[in-house]
Amino acid sequence: MKLSWWQRKGVYQIYPKSFLDTTGSGTGDLRGVLERLDYIKSLGVGAIWLTPVYPSPMVDNGYDIADYTDIDPRFGTLADFDKLIAEAKARDIRIIMDLVFNHTSDRHPWFVESKTSRDNPKADWYIWRDEPTNWRSIFGGSAWHWCKERQQFYLHSFATQQPDLNWENADVRRALFDAANFWLDRGVGGFRIDAIVYIKKPAQFVDGPADSDGTCSVHNMTAALPGILDFLHEFKREVFDGRDIFTVAEANSVTPDELPAWVGEGGVFDELFEFSHVNIMFPFGEVWHRAEPFKLSDFKRALSDSQRATHGLYPIYFENHDKPRAVDTFFPHGTNKILAAKALATILFTLRGTPFIYQGQELGLGNAAFSSIDDYDDISSRGQYDLARADGLSDKQALRFVQKFSRDNARTPMQWNSSPNAGFTSAEPWLPVHEDFATFNAEAEDRDADSVLNFYRRLSAFRNSSDVLLGGEYRELFPEREDVYIFTRTLGNRTLCTAVNFTTHDVPFPAKIFDGARKIFGNYPDESNHFRPTEAIFYEL
Repeated sequence: MKLSWWQRKGVYQIYPKSFLDTTGSGTGDLRGVLERLDYIKSLGVGAIWLTPVYPSPMVDNGYDIADYTDIDPRFGTLADFDKLIAEAKARDIRIIMDLVFNHTSDRHPWFVESKTSRDNPKADWYIWRDEPTNWRSIFGGSAWHWCKERQQFYLHSFATQQPDLNWENADVRRALFDAANFWLDRGVGGFRIDAIVYIKKPAQFVDGPADSDGTCSVHNMTAALPGILDFLHEFKREVFDGRDIFTVAEANSVTPDELPAWVGEGGVFDELFEFSHVNIMFPFGEVWHRAEPFKLSDFKRALSDSQRATHGLYPIYFENHDKPRAVDTFFPHGTNKILAAKALATILFTLRGTPFIYQGQELGLGNAAFSSIDDYDDISSRGQYDLARADGLSDKQALRFVQKFSRDNARTPMQWNSSPNAGFTSAEPWLPVHEDFATFNAEAEDRDADSVLNFYRRLSAFRNSSDVLLGGEYRELFPEREDVYIFTRTLGNRTLCTAVNFTTHDVPFPAKIFDGARKIFGNYPDESNHFRPTEAIFYEL
């Protein structure tokens, strides 16, 4: 079975600002990543995805880039980055950079020049209009902002300080491709590409169907429009082709049946993050206070549809820097979080595709739930809070939704040990440490053979050496059941089976298919004649 390096091992995602502070600044840095390379290697991964470390005003924590070809001094220097690439390579780990090509910071020199007049050399590098539409930005509020210098509005799909680039301009595309090649020439192993579905804008800018507040989500008006794949195939030709790299793009509007046009030999990227399984609670758009209860069958269907559509070219994930912690998302209230973390790990490493571990996920970390909106740093959390208040919710009600869905849930500092600030920093951390750090931390879990961390290590090692898990076919069993998720992986005459109880009560084994099966892993230490609460078992049939 011939597989690429990125198909044989998983990926570990790092949010550098929250990973490890080595300078006493209160924020993490590249040297912190360098110091923990052996810890990361112990998880059996082949790549590290770094969220943006470019120079940035940090309005959106680095996703507002002011220079595509340098390192922000908060994180270190280009020399630090080069050393990280070299030391990771010595451990057979590649560094994956985060590309943000839909927009820049409003402090990027390109925008600073563009806004000076309507006839400067970069005048049409961004999206300028005399009249705004009713589009609502993804972070809330109008997606258009008035610029007094040009006496025009510019489009920002995200924050006001993140103006959208004009991909119709060939010079813009050339500059972006040059930036990507700059990092490949330094030895990075590939890219995760942010918000790429928004780069193609409509031929005419018109009002969209209004929600109750009179606005229409910019996502509905610009995501994955016809013609976007022309841009992306040019991107592939100019940057990706001929290089041994890994590319995975964020595409939260591409449906499973559209995936073949985006990934694989006939597509653009190696893999594609699609959001159907993590956004099932938002059937009408990601407005947190309009979240709907979801059924387990919906969650299973989303995963199965993606498994069938991608033929293994699929990034398996349940957490990232933009989502709350999974143990508090996919299981009912009152679930044992250690069992839940191990259950999700069992699914993560036995589905077909590349498993992505987000920092702290391997420790079983849960949501933080700060007590005041003032404690939240995340710009989208404040926007969602304001949107909920505008819709008539009380302060307490609006805060409850922020606590449940805030991106800051995943951005609290990494928990290394039980010392002050969880060993993350010797200073005041930029975001409060989760209150459970004395129990859930890497040092304590490393010593505990039954910990979530060591469960991850064992599953990852098994997956990396299993031809069945690396290349076997996927088949879901009992898709109609609302209590269990069961699927098989088959290669030749070998069949492995994952079975997870998503409830907080006992359920009977669904059939006699497990008679005579050999248990390989389980999140309970002993055996039972029934399926216990949140139990996960991995068998060979």
